[in-house]
Amino acid sequence: MQKLLIKGKRNLSGSILISGSKNATLPILAASILAKNVNLKNVPLVKDIFTMIELLKFIGIKIKTNKKNKIIQLKNTNKKINTLAPYKLVKTMRAGVLVLGPLLTKYKKAKVSLPGGCAIGTRPVDIHLYALKKLGANIKIKDGYIIAEAKKGLVGNKIRFPSISVGATENALIAACGAKGKTVLTNCAVEPEIIDLISFLKKLGNIIQISGRKIIILGKGLTYKKVSHKIIFDRIEAGTYLIAGALIGQKIVITNVRPSIIKNEIKILRNIGAKIIVKKNAITIIKSKRMKKISVITKPYPGFPTDLQAQLMVLMTQTKGISKIKENIFENRFMHVPELKRMGAKIEVKNKVAYIFGPTKLTGAEVMATDLRASVSLVLAGLIADNRTIVNRIYHLDRGYEFLENKLRKCKAIIKRV
Repeated sequence: MQKLLIKGKRNLSGSILISGSKNATLPILAASILAKNVNLKNVPLVKDIFTMIELLKFIGIKIKTNKKNKIIQLKNTNKKINTLAPYKLVKTMRAGVLVLGPLLTKYKKAKVSLPGGCAIGTRPVDIHLYALKKLGANIKIKDGYIIAEAKKGLVGNKIRFPSISVGATENALIAACGAKGKTVLTNCAVEPEIIDLISFLKKLGNIIQISGRKIIILGKGLTYKKVSHKIIFDRIEAGTYLIAGALIGQKIVITNVRPSIIKNEIKILRNIGAKIIVKKNAITIIKSKRMKKISVITKPYPGFPTDLQAQLMVLMTQTKGISKIKENIFENRFMHVPELKRMGAKIEVKNKVAYIFGPTKLTGAEVMATDLRASVSLVLAGLIADNRTIVNRIYHLDRGYEFLENKLRKCKAIIKRV
């Protein structure tokens, strides 16, 4: 099993090109089931994307991947589509359930395995199923599979989500594009990745309006033309490297970004004490010598993302005083805490709140990744720790970070995979 070896206490400087968004690419790949011919650019070369590609190939879609130029071409001209998403292809990736909506709306049936992914909480698919039932689907769960059918096709409806869910919003949004009539979704997630999905769906000819947390969809049937789409930048990757710069950066320039999308994260890092210079498509960050404590609550966008909580916690170990993080999204999102404590961090968790005491000297240790974002938090900790840090189970990292070691090495980090 592969692991990362990190030698800490190296000041980082250099430039990091941010990849396309994994969390935008996955629903857009699923939505490509609706189209005949799709050309996607700026696609991140990470494990979850290749898993989704394998799933779409299994369904019957022809796919060509140009890794050098980060382009994926999809053709759906197969008349014998397989409306099954098997356990073996969904078990490692939460986003596998996103093929449910497009298969159901286009082929009037789907059998999709209950999903896997990071073990950071229950994340039930109840809200997905609730929305699809409102569109007229008959759904049952049997032997670990969601079995859905809409013999006469889906029909538009008014749907209010009982709680804000990114995946359920995406599934309902895609499904509504093939439904008859108008669909009105309220209490929606409005993450930038969903806005990117809407941009893609509009290119297919759908009429979609968004106002606050309300989305109105007028599906235009399913005879879609050839479309080309460039994936938005990965704001979580950008946030991760900004935090690395705040931790140990002499001067790090983050490129291929839209700073307006991550203005909340920039504000928080400035409040801690990092010096940040924002330009049109780039952000420069310089470590502060005096970092202040801060309190943060994870919330749906535009609030602070749960996917950056573990990384920010590492930065909080270096701030003066007691910092706090309240985790409002996932109940098991503090699994990185025991590993950070093994490196010397002083952290207490009570209910949904982590109290981080700083500044604390971290020392290299052998640690184990438990999920995607926890694993990168251990890499960040290793960058500032004394001696050598060994991060095990880095297959989690490969699910969502493209060329992590290469990007850090270009900024003078000492890090290698063995």
